[in-house]
Order: sequence, then C-alpha cells, then structure tokens
Amino acid sequence: MSFQLTAEQKMVRLMARDFARKELEPAAAQRDKEEIFPVKVVKKMGQLGLLGMMVPVKYGGAGAGAISYCLALQEIAYSCASTAVTMSVANLSTEPLLKFGNEKQKSKFLVGLARGDLLGCFALTEPGAGSDPGSLSIKAEDQGSHYLINGTKIFITHGQYADVVNLIARTGTEKGSKGLSAFIIEKGTPGFSIGAREDKMGLRASNTVELLFENCKVPKENLLGKPGTGFKIAMTALDSGRIGIASQALGIVRACLDESIRYAGERKQFGKTINSFEAIQWMIADMATGLEAATLLTLSAAWRKDHKMPFTKEASMAKLFASELANKSAYLALQIHGGYGYLKDFKVERLYRDARATSIYEGTSEIQRLVIARELLKDRSCE
Repeated sequence: MSFQLTAEQKMVRLMARDFARKELEPAAAQRDKEEIFPVKVVKKMGQLGLLGMMVPVKYGGAGAGAISYCLALQEIAYSCASTAVTMSVANLSTEPLLKFGNEKQKSKFLVGLARGDLLGCFALTEPGAGSDPGSLSIKAEDQGSHYLINGTKIFITHGQYADVVNLIARTGTEKGSKGLSAFIIEKGTPGFSIGAREDKMGLRASNTVELLFENCKVPKENLLGKPGTGFKIAMTALDSGRIGIASQALGIVRACLDESIRYAGERKQFGKTINSFEAIQWMIADMATGLEAATLLTLSAAWRKDHKMPFTKEASMAKLFASELANKSAYLALQIHGGYGYLKDFKVERLYRDARATSIYEGTSEIQRLVIARELLKDRSCE
C-alpha cells in the first residue's frame, strides 16, 4: 500500500484548493450566518466534476477514484464544511445507482448526477429510526403498476434542492432490516413535498429538511435493485459516505491547526508570542499528530475502495478517528484563541460548531465502534 500521490491526484487537490479559496472561503462566514445554500457554487462544483468523482467517465463522472475524492473534499471542507457535506452527500447519492441501478436508470439519473446537471440526496433517517435503520416505518405498498409511498424522512441534507432522492422504504412485512427496498424519487412527483427546514447549530449553509410522502405514486421502474435489498444498498452507500465524512473532518482539523499556528504566532502575552509557551506547543503538536494519523486511516480506506477490496471496517475506523479528532482539534483551537475564539469574527468559532456533526451523522461514533468490532470478530471467526 503506497500513498505516493500521482500527478493526477495532485492536480485534483490543487484544483479543489484553488476553487475553495476563491469561491467558498470569502463568503463562508456570511453564508453560515444567513443560512444561505450556495446554489450557484454547487452548480460550478458539478461542472468541475466534484459531484461525481468516483463515477466512471462513461456515465458522466470524473472517474477520479476515492483517493482523489478524499483530497478534493478535504480542500472544500477546509474553506467551508457546509459545502463539503453537500459534496459528500452528492457523491454518496451516485453510489446506489452505480452499484445497483440498471442501464436505463443509470442513463436517466446517474449521468445527470455525475455531471452536476442533477443534485442527489440520500433519505434513510426517520423520526423513530436513526442509528437503527431496521426500525424504518415509511411504507411503499405494491399497487401492481406502481408503489404508493407514505411516511416521513428527517435530517435530509440539501433535500430542498435535490432533483433526485435515494429513498429507503419498507416494502415487506418482515421486521428489522429485512423487507426494506430502495427507490429513486424524482423532484415534482405528486405526493412528495418538503417539510420543515432545520435550524442547526453548525453547518448552517448546508440545507437540512424533512421529506414528506403522502400517497406518493412511484413507478415500478424506479425501484432500485431487487425488492428486499434496501438495507444492503443503504449500507453499501454509507461505507463510501463514511470516507467522505472522514475527509470532511480532516479538512476541519487542518483548518483548526492552521488557524491556531497563525494566531499563536501573532498573539502576545507576558511580553512574547504565545507560540513560545509549552502548553500551546503541546496543543498544536497533538493536532498535527492526530491529523497525520487520521489522514493515513482515511487514505487506507479510500485505497481499498479504489482497489475493489472490502473497506467497511477501514471506513468506520477513519470516520470514527477523524470525526473525534475534529471535535478535539476544534476545542483546542478555540482554547488557543481564548476569548477571541468565542467570537463569530474568528473562523475557529464556526469550525467548533461545524465539527460537532461529524461524529453524529452517517453513523455516530458509537455505531462506528460497533461496526469495527463486528468486522473484527467476523474476521476472527473465519480463521
């Protein structure tokens, strides 16, 4: 396993960095304050291939691979974590179609998603089913020529702006994860509407809404994969999604580190800059060491994905470690800034709020530990 970046991967990283510094960074604080979803910026990201990075070229994607995706997403998150989660979910939404869609579905939906002509979202969570997808209650009843869907999804990233929804619903009578199926829901489908928009602590420039389904009539041709395979499809998508969230967390950590180093070199106390104090140096050292470790964990998961190897455990390890580190680094960065870090005039205040969600969505830290332990114990039982 080698993480010597190729010329193409370096070019992707530089492209994303340049885009983020010019298009995202200048207005990131304002968008956060006013909860502005950057429609035009997201469209530009699609045109650059950032919303379909792991989709093959023949389906309109960049065909860049998971490592390039990680590198690009880190750069976006460094400047604006809100836009990074939009990029992460948009890429995640291509995964079910790529892995389980038929050629007609790929032609109709995947190509548009990969090119950025369409924006996709992923609808799994419900009011009574978060960490436990086996408790999903939204129902899709087979009516012969179509399915009739009724229920509510919550915490859906950019759901208000999505053209295509990857929906997991219950089609069978079996309890738990069995009996779940995946559907493609198109914007404007009768019976499908947008519910409440959430007022969040952080990631405020990322739109988060409820999706409401009231006798929503969905054609049979929009069933993704076979009936009853919804849980498998969702977990496959989340494996890739966790690499994305780990990458988002890495961008936040790097921003915390850079802001801390800069501020510590400017702020003076007791007649000298605070970067001369051991206590500050230790905080910076801890952030930098963690960043190096989290980067290797994330690239390891991405490398395995690129080489078509199992990566469930590695993705959960990366997501767990990187998200916990993001929270710790944001705390340390704010501590280094002191009272100034508590003010919205300083970037670390936003980083502190944005970091918190990384250890919650797409599987809490506790769920990641369960996944890691399950995979380890499964591996041992096969020896």
